[in-house]
Amino acid sequence: MASGVRDRARRVLVVGIDGVRLDTLRTVDTPHLDSVEAAGFLAPVEIRPGTPTMSGPCWATIVTGVSVDKHAVWSNDFSGNRLTVFPDFTTRLTRGDGRRTYVAAGWQPLVTVADGGPLFREPSRLSHAAPAAETCEDWEAVDEQMTADAVRVLSDEDPEASFVYLGATDETAHILGCVPEYERSIARADERLGRLLAAVRGRATYDDEAWTFIVVTDHGHRDEGGHGGRTDQERTAWIACSGPDVPAGATVRELRHEDVAAQVFAALGRPADSHWTLDGRPFTVVPQAVLFDMDGTLVDTESLWWKTAEDVAGGLGHRLSDADIPEVVGRAVEDTAAHLFRISDAARPLAEITADLDERFLAAVEADTVLLPGARQLLDLLNGLGIPTALVSASPRPVVDAVLKVLGTESFRTTVAAGETPATKPAPDPYLAAARTLGVDPSGCLVVEDSPTGIAAGEAAGCLVAAVPSFVPVQAAPGRRVLTGLGELLRDFR
Repeated sequence: MASGVRDRARRVLVVGIDGVRLDTLRTVDTPHLDSVEAAGFLAPVEIRPGTPTMSGPCWATIVTGVSVDKHAVWSNDFSGNRLTVFPDFTTRLTRGDGRRTYVAAGWQPLVTVADGGPLFREPSRLSHAAPAAETCEDWEAVDEQMTADAVRVLSDEDPEASFVYLGATDETAHILGCVPEYERSIARADERLGRLLAAVRGRATYDDEAWTFIVVTDHGHRDEGGHGGRTDQERTAWIACSGPDVPAGATVRELRHEDVAAQVFAALGRPADSHWTLDGRPFTVVPQAVLFDMDGTLVDTESLWWKTAEDVAGGLGHRLSDADIPEVVGRAVEDTAAHLFRISDAARPLAEITADLDERFLAAVEADTVLLPGARQLLDLLNGLGIPTALVSASPRPVVDAVLKVLGTESFRTTVAAGETPATKPAPDPYLAAARTLGVDPSGCLVVEDSPTGIAAGEAAGCLVAAVPSFVPVQAAPGRRVLTGLGELLRDFR
């Protein structure tokens, strides 16, 4: 039986198809690339000004996650590069983490010392065969061999991150121009993509794995073939992606080539080290709905709740400490009351403790609720963009209604309070109820939470999660971003 998506082993396959014009791609029957797009997205990428529209600079940007100013691959001669300082993602994963990585490529500077290479310095597994001559036929033969090798590795071995390069499309455009044979070469590349996808899906362990597929091109071509200039046809590339963190039919914010490597790390649940100074960031999926926690996320009531629990606990002869955090932060009143009842050896009836917490917390909220930085602006921005929002809280309805006087009831399409679902956080019920009311699949929802309890609820519901920690530190994980504040989300949506 397949395990839950978040418990499965994370794997990534990146397929680089050289020199595929986006407008031409849309005229070719590519069922396998279409399947990736249908399960996620395919979006254009504009090659940044200052980056030559050439294979060397663009592939270096794609696999290192940094701009040409850093990796210093300025042409198809890689001499003078800084790839030892800014290595490719397979090298970082193998050298730094001891992960299994794989590269299959026929273009020599990608994997050999030819022309100042290699771009890929230390993958743990490598397939390479150079074309006998620079002809369309020889490049098709090399791509066929690389695909066959990759199918064997993906089927029988266990690389955690792989890159497979297909170069015949680019060579065909160079030799013949963007003619029907170029379109046929694109179709053949798609057939090879299909075999790579089938190899992954046919793995004996596939049901226990969560695969992210990324398909990317480096640049386009002029009609007569060739590139290096700044025409729309040359500087427009594209990225397609599907995977456990990308809902079907996803819309993404503006993409850059630098984002591919960042997405590889994120898909593996491996946060990028700040010392790497990556210029890319993981793909930002525009959610179909945003589901907000309340206490500690939008309003500074988590501190009020802790003070309330601290006062009630003190009356029971107990002083709250870090050991009590899991039973207080992000928990419903009933959960914290039960905890205090247990640790005080039933010094007061449970019903009295619950009522005392309720009354004290409501009074504190009514007197001292303060919006957290960025909350008002974020809610207004989402409303202006037409993205539905919900308020999903583990606090009782009277407390939620008191906070809504500050936040504004008009800020949310629906609200969920403790006791309004069969179970509350960390169970997924509140977030599932909010998504159902909004008519949005949970996989298309972004949950914004501050506590491990709420994060567990959002993840159990199948939502993507943005964590804005308050009392308790939170670690990044697959499908979960950890933010320093709501301001980061504001930048995502602007």
